[in-house]
Amino acid sequence: MAIQSIGEYPIIMKDKVENFHGNQLVFIIWHAHRVVCSPRAFPLPPQMPFGALLTDIIPVSYKIEPDYEQLDFDTTEVIWEVDGKVITPDFSKSLEENGVGHKSLVKFITPSLTGKVGA
Repeated sequence: MAIQSIGEYPIIMKDKVENFHGNQLVFIIWHAHRVVCSPRAFPLPPQMPFGALLTDIIPVSYKIEPDYEQLDFDTTEVIWEVDGKVITPDFSKSLEENGVGHKSLVKFITPSLTGKVGA
């Protein structure tokens, strides 16, 4: 079947950092926890302390997970990844200082908490 072009299709990037009014889009996922089945996106200021993810963002997103009640960031072993690289975050420093940029994926892994039925 022949295809007829109607011309150039303009590429309009709606998720450019300039469109977030000083914020950056950050994706967060709790590895192996499937009640929340995909990363969630948040427009966050780059200057926000990394520790605010633990106190302000993760509780809102993951309190429906069965393991959430056992998740204690002071005692639970947590492996952090930013864009596929394992990091040791400085919770008092900003997202930007911890390597979190626009459209970064922040993954946290809890080896002792394996999700619903170990899934």
